[in-house]
Amino acid sequence: MRTNRKPLKGQYDAILMLLSSRSNKQRQEVKAAYKKTYGKDLVSALKSELGGLFEMLIVALMTPPISYDASLLNKALKGVGTDDDVLIEILASRTCAQIKEIVKVYKKEYGGKLEKDIVGDTSGHFQKLLVILLQGSREKGVDEDRIEKDAEELFAAGQGKVGTDEEKLINILGNRSHEHLRLVFDAFKKLYGNDIEESIEGETTGNLENLMLAVVKCAKSVPAYFAEALYGSMRRAGTDEKTLMRIMVSRSEEDMLDIRACFKKMYGVSLYNTIQVEWTSLSLFNSTLSFICSGAMG
Repeated sequence: MRTNRKPLKGQYDAILMLLSSRSNKQRQEVKAAYKKTYGKDLVSALKSELGGLFEMLIVALMTPPISYDASLLNKALKGVGTDDDVLIEILASRTCAQIKEIVKVYKKEYGGKLEKDIVGDTSGHFQKLLVILLQGSREKGVDEDRIEKDAEELFAAGQGKVGTDEEKLINILGNRSHEHLRLVFDAFKKLYGNDIEESIEGETTGNLENLMLAVVKCAKSVPAYFAEALYGSMRRAGTDEKTLMRIMVSRSEEDMLDIRACFKKMYGVSLYNTIQVEWTSLSLFNSTLSFICSGAMG
């Protein structure tokens, strides 16, 4: 790789093929070998050679998954205004083990406590649910004796009273296991004739509503949650490339094949073809996303 001028088109293709067809672990090995051979950081070298969306995407692919999540959260909290959508997406969808690792890496790489930064940039019940999720301490398994009781309490906290008992909703949604919540949601619909999402949409607003809905959707199916988010990112007025990139990179080695299946089932078109249509004018960005979508990594 040349370091003093922009690479030729063929070199862009080589970078794309080398990095997008390998797992993140393999990319870290390439990064270490590059530094050992040339005495330079590969990511810095790539930044100097590339530009625009392709640079952002390649740098994201070169970042270890937990570090990538930590960097997204840092940018969401430290930028101009708080990017609540990123906070919601990561804290609602990651496993308890992943969240605990993110907290550790965040402190190591940014010198501060993630919880403190979140508390400093958010407020109210939205903040409370974020902090509960940040503990990464959901209960395990299913408590059969509490399924119907939890469904009744969710109804009583929302539709069943004047005003909304957000504390009760937050406690159940933030602490019960996903397996337990799925059974609670089924019981809720059986008892009251509507989905829990309808109740949340009718009783809450703003970021709290968005966070609760994300928690519910992820409890039901994380791949379906991301399929919906990807579809939304490409169907807004102007494609939301940052959301598209963030999801494609972060889920590339988690559940991309399941997301593809959900996308096709939900929208009747393939995720791969939708990306191809959306990004025909940006061939390198398009090609890299297509590689990720194809599940060819590693």
